[in-house]
Amino acid sequence: MKSIEVKGTARTIAERSSEQARALKAIRKDNGVPCVLYGAGENVHFTVPADGLRNLVYTPHIYVVDLIIDGKKVNAIMKDIQFHPVKDTILHVDFYQIDEAKPIVMEVPVQMEGLAEGVKAGGKLVLQTRKLKVKALYNVIPEKLIVNVAHLGLGKTVKVGELSYEGLELMNAKEAVVCAVKLTRAARGAAATAGN
Repeated sequence: MKSIEVKGTARTIAERSSEQARALKAIRKDNGVPCVLYGAGENVHFTVPADGLRNLVYTPHIYVVDLIIDGKKVNAIMKDIQFHPVKDTILHVDFYQIDEAKPIVMEVPVQMEGLAEGVKAGGKLVLQTRKLKVKALYNVIPEKLIVNVAHLGLGKTVKVGELSYEGLELMNAKEAVVCAVKLTRAARGAAATAGN
């Protein structure tokens, strides 16, 4: 898995919620994003410039984050992100500190490989689950999960329960469909003609 560096500045949390709301508003007005780091014993509240998160958030890739808060570095993953409902700007990010001995849960992009039999027969290959949730030690989590679809015939699917990857536990429902070869009108017509 690739790593990316994110620099932040620790911030203190006001005791009264009205003061806290004012402080968060001021951070966002100043083009900053309030963040929290969990999993390190005591939660660490910090601020990151919005530009410093762009390459981490707006990408199809997954990263281990080299999080540097006031010069102190920790390895973390992005756990949760909140966007403004109208402007789509980043409002808040939660990070989780990685413990090399403990498994983490992360969503990993799915990539299909091979030319499906059903596509050769006129069907259309559809990726229905773009990311799968995996549980594993962070250093064995791949950048993407490869699903070979060469054997997939017309009207057939690949479900989560049919997949397995060394060192990874898939957390999605076993019956969830990852990809399918759907019948197109042309394929239906060809099948009907062949049947006559």
